[in-house]
Amino acid sequence: MPKNKGKGGKNRKRGKNEADDEKRELIFKEDGQEYAQVLRMLGNGRCEAMCIDGTKRLCHIRGKMHKKVWIAAGDIVLVGLRDYQDDKADVILKYMSDEARLLKAYGELPENTRLNEGIVGDVDEDDDNAADDYVEFEDEDIDRI
Repeated sequence: MPKNKGKGGKNRKRGKNEADDEKRELIFKEDGQEYAQVLRMLGNGRCEAMCIDGTKRLCHIRGKMHKKVWIAAGDIVLVGLRDYQDDKADVILKYMSDEARLLKAYGELPENTRLNEGIVGDVDEDDDNAADDYVEFEDEDIDRI
């Protein structure tokens, strides 16, 4: 069998981002960039995102973030707009949940942006049916179980 000449396997690669939890400086958008909320992941390093300017764009996750920063539906990201393609963009940065709340508090994100939710874009369903989402048991019912 051949000798291993590398410096470790996938377990070594997994442990690289241990210092990622510490606080980082909040990065605001610049010219040619926009805030967006991920609508759905498409695979192959791509996602569909709704930008704050109201345009739905196909976003490509840059190679530096690929397989290191996990992006899910509902996440707030910073995208770089393309000069030559208006319907496509590149994901530059993913904001953590506390950073997204700060952006909303600073007025960078509109007030109607819904944070910490997987599926976005739909208006709230009937809130008066929220009582139907759980079942109440009485003491007799619990005793029978």
